[in-house]
Amino acid sequence: MRIPSTKRSSFSVLSRPIKKIVSAKITKIIVRSVMKMSKCCCSSENCCQPQSKKPINIDFLYLDTTICDRCQGTEKALDDAVSSVAVVLSAAGYEVNINKVNISTRELAIQYQFISSPTIRVNGHDIVIELKESLCEDCGELCGDNVDCRVWVYNGVEYNVPPKELIVDAILKEVYGSGSIQEAAEQYTLPHNLEVFFSGKESL
Repeated sequence: MRIPSTKRSSFSVLSRPIKKIVSAKITKIIVRSVMKMSKCCCSSENCCQPQSKKPINIDFLYLDTTICDRCQGTEKALDDAVSSVAVVLSAAGYEVNINKVNISTRELAIQYQFISSPTIRVNGHDIVIELKESLCEDCGELCGDNVDCRVWVYNGVEYNVPPKELIVDAILKEVYGSGSIQEAAEQYTLPHNLEVFFSGKESL
């Protein structure tokens, strides 16, 4: 009758630390592989190159934001609208740039071909084609005369301040190519309404 040997083989003695070492090595290999994969998601040589974002340039042109309720409200509506779509547009490869310009002189009005205050343009296109205006008491107070400012029309309703939805809609239409057809540009002349405003300010 054989008596079972109490001597443990060298393999059984070393198997546990060996397993730990092998396991650690495998873990390192897996981690390195995952890190490489995280750097590149496809097999294309150019897929990992930084992609430049396509610009969406928004101009906000206005006569005054110190006392004019329409300009103040329009600026806030624009900021809210951009905040609503900026993350989605960034994920789609677009970058929104806002350029706010106080049209304080005739020269600036001519430079930007300013038609009415306030104005929002997306990639150079006015977000509304049809121009409507009404008396603005705030800007009239600034120049000491009667001056009209823009009225915004959205879904058949007129607003002194554009709804956020109007601006969001205009941005998305411009980005995805379904915006309104822009009319051919005409030679710019300073509107009489703005001439009254600038002349009034100069005489004060």
